[in-house]
Amino acid sequence: MGLRSLAAELLPAALHSLQRAAPSHGRDAPGEASSFAALADKLGYLSKADAKQVREAYKFADEAHLGQFRADGLPYITHPIAVAGLVADWKLDVQALMAALLHDTMEDQGITKVQLVEKFGMPTAELVDGLTKLDKLQFSTREQGQAESFRKMLLAMARDVRVILVKLADRLHNMRTLHALDAERARRIARETLEIYAPIAHRLGLNRIYHELQELAFELLCPWRHRTLAKAVQRAGGTRRDIVERVRKDVERAFARQKMKVQVSGREKTVFSIYAKMRDKHTGFAAVSDVFGFRIVVPTTTDCYIALGLLHQLYKPVPGRFKDYIAIPKVNGYQSLHTTLVSPLGTPVEFQIRTAAMHAVAETGIAAHWLYKNGSDTASAAADAQRLSAIWLQSLLEIQDETRDSVEFLDHVKIDLHPDAVYVFTPMNKILALPRGATPVDFAYAIHSDVGQHMVAAQINGEPVSPHTELRSGDVVEIVTAPGARPNPAWLSAARTGRARSKIRHFLKNMEADESRALGEKMLTQALRAEGLALPGDDPADTQAAALWQQLTRWSGNRNRGELLTDIGLGRKIANIVAKRLAQMMGERGIRPDPLVLTLGRYGSDEQMPAQGLVFVDGSEGASVQFASCCRPIPGDQITGYLGRGEGLIVHTADCPSGRRLFERDRERWMRVEWADELARPFETAVHVLVRNGKGVLAQVATAISAAEADITHIAMDQEPASENVELRVLVSVRDRVHLADVLRALRRVPVVQRVWRHRPG
Repeated sequence: MGLRSLAAELLPAALHSLQRAAPSHGRDAPGEASSFAALADKLGYLSKADAKQVREAYKFADEAHLGQFRADGLPYITHPIAVAGLVADWKLDVQALMAALLHDTMEDQGITKVQLVEKFGMPTAELVDGLTKLDKLQFSTREQGQAESFRKMLLAMARDVRVILVKLADRLHNMRTLHALDAERARRIARETLEIYAPIAHRLGLNRIYHELQELAFELLCPWRHRTLAKAVQRAGGTRRDIVERVRKDVERAFARQKMKVQVSGREKTVFSIYAKMRDKHTGFAAVSDVFGFRIVVPTTTDCYIALGLLHQLYKPVPGRFKDYIAIPKVNGYQSLHTTLVSPLGTPVEFQIRTAAMHAVAETGIAAHWLYKNGSDTASAAADAQRLSAIWLQSLLEIQDETRDSVEFLDHVKIDLHPDAVYVFTPMNKILALPRGATPVDFAYAIHSDVGQHMVAAQINGEPVSPHTELRSGDVVEIVTAPGARPNPAWLSAARTGRARSKIRHFLKNMEADESRALGEKMLTQALRAEGLALPGDDPADTQAAALWQQLTRWSGNRNRGELLTDIGLGRKIANIVAKRLAQMMGERGIRPDPLVLTLGRYGSDEQMPAQGLVFVDGSEGASVQFASCCRPIPGDQITGYLGRGEGLIVHTADCPSGRRLFERDRERWMRVEWADELARPFETAVHVLVRNGKGVLAQVATAISAAEADITHIAMDQEPASENVELRVLVSVRDRVHLADVLRALRRVPVVQRVWRHRPG
């Protein structure tokens, strides 16, 4: 044992005196956990062997942190002890306790995972590793490093939920002692706590920690608002004390007459909860009716509903303020009956009715699995909470599989941490809990990934709705699917859950990669044809071709053939440069150009000619080929293509001024593009229509376009006050220039049309 360890054992009072004064908020001061003796008092539920292991972990951590002090001047060992004390309050096992004591040894003191495995076993070492941040030097920005470290922790949590329990205990103690840090760093930690860690605590049902983290963060981020609201709550408590006491006595007498054994306790809304309600509902403090309330704990679930009936007989209920979270639990396993009654003095009072098991889960969430595992009823409720939490943890693993970017992963997780929920039904009467604001898109992916991927329409309560329609509790949602359907990029703006967003993004990225790969193969084939050579195949049995591709990808820095072709299709690599290098490699292997292919494939060297080979477009290329919005080319136009960096092929008309400027600046990225003989779809172009302003003008224009068998995809008009003439800007979908000419002739025949022309960039 080190000298400081001995001092911590013998002189706890001295360590208490070193503690800086700070607002307690009813919590233990950090100095109370400054010695192992304070922790030892909480280890009575462990066996002697386990308690000995915890002491060994303490000694190891003490030696590792020897000479290290926290920002408040206390020895650093006080922090791991305090964290372990919080973990012990949940009655977690010996491995979690050891991880709590050792959680900073790898990150701060250079202790390796191998050392921890040898000393304390693999499970404890895995827990500590999951709690350890990644080296910030590996990342270009602090945000990226934080996101990747958070991603590592969440994935470790998905494998072992004890990781996040220890982390939340760590974060809680840090928040209690945040006053010692500089203001900027403290605010950053408080903001991170409010955005991420408090919602995680809520998502796992750890309501006590959830509320305390919120309060601590709110007090630091908005000190003036916190003080003002705290004083308002204190004043309200003084004015309502008589009301609260009278209601309590009335309730106790009502249950005594029915000979029901209940526990009645007061419940006070936290300052942050009041602030959040005022902010969300744009109201003042006086309009928050449930600042004070009562919690009633009864023996059984049946007694909950009996108690509800007695309360409704005692006082009048407020319509629309009853919620049954027993029949339909919250997503974190919370169960209770909520009702708001009108007191004798006209003041609304909220009541929460639950069993002891429900109360345990409501306070400690999944931690109740350890805290109350000896009680069968409570253990069952805790198991339900753990099961519901496991569903969310599993969804994290699914998002991880489809999202390799750590910042994007964190964004998806933040979305899923939204605390509010709506409860909707499938046509088979199965209940699903989704975040507030969820849409049929979220519902489809919540049912199954395949349902979301093949969704074509949705119905709510038997009525067809848009994918952007927000769901409400009680809605019956039905999803219509089709085998050939695929996700729409517009669904990203409709999706609210991280699962749906990650699935859609993953599909679109794969689709874009496939389309870009096909384009890249076409471009490389045509560029290689200019060298008089044919593109090697991708048959693994062809050893020569496989060797060529291996050598080429090694030269280009790509992992495989598909990745190289995708980069060419996206414009990250130039096809003719890759073709020349491939031709050189093929020449070294004795493959000579074919004179006929060389004659047919090589193009003139005139500097006005594009640097790359010819590509045919038919409209089926997808995201890999885009048609420039400045000139909007249609079949029949002379076109050319610009290979944007990471954007794929962008098609311009030959006379487009924007395209000409790009050509002068970046000639090597231009290539010949022509329309294919067979086209896959119509194309959009812009038409301007000058009309005399009057009643029914828009209808006449639309009718004329429809009569010409064209579709209107967008329409806009002048924003100036009404005048004699108005210019309409219409995007029409046409087959080619001949079809466009038909549309223009149809518009010119409309009496109110004065002039019509195709928009050309100037």
